[in-house]
Amino acid sequence: MANTVQCVILKIEAEAMDAPPHPGDLGIRIYENVSKEGWKQWLERLTTIINENGLNTADAKNIELIEKHMQGFFFDEGDYGQAPAGFQAGGGGGKK
Repeated sequence: MANTVQCVILKIEAEAMDAPPHPGDLGIRIYENVSKEGWKQWLERLTTIINENGLNTADAKNIELIEKHMQGFFFDEGDYGQAPAGFQAGGGGGKK
């Protein structure tokens, strides 16, 4: 049987990740509180965040911003983590 975690995103017990998905204390905290499916949802949001903000994941300042979004998305901490203003999931027609 796979390991499980009480997922803060799904709000249910679900399959745990195999290893911390991010370095440091934040990665361990995510590993202990987020399921594989919850992480998948984050990756979808991360793609939006990167595209909407023109972020470069090789830039340390951009990584700091992404981590702020992670803390907001997973743990409702700070002012980040919400979908970008005007974002519509599921191909809502794009910009006009």
